[in-house]
Amino acid sequence: MTETQTLVQACVAGIQEKKGKNIRIVNLENIDDTITKYLVIGEGNSPSQVAAITESVRDFARKNTNARPSAVDGTRNNLWVAIDFIDVVTHIFVPDAREFYDIDNLWEDAEITDVPNID
Repeated sequence: MTETQTLVQACVAGIQEKKGKNIRIVNLENIDDTITKYLVIGEGNSPSQVAAITESVRDFARKNTNARPSAVDGTRNNLWVAIDFIDVVTHIFVPDAREFYDIDNLWEDAEITDVPNID
């Protein structure tokens, strides 16, 4: 497993730790002119859960890969938070914002992996 794939798994684990749902991994490695190698997309039921998931993702990334985000945006309202680790960008949404922006479907040529929810 590459360092980037380990970071993807750390981001997924961080989302799952705070009971985030509907996690999707979008592999962009074989697509030209993308800004990152992977997107990890997940959701929380409320802004407070999105905030908790954001901190969890940061913690898991630091502990498992020593990665720190180059930028974190959206924490003012926690409706859509983007955590940029350069090769992996993690997006955490509330359900309405995720549906509205629909970033899951921007790259039709990407390899997409849906992660089963943990209940």
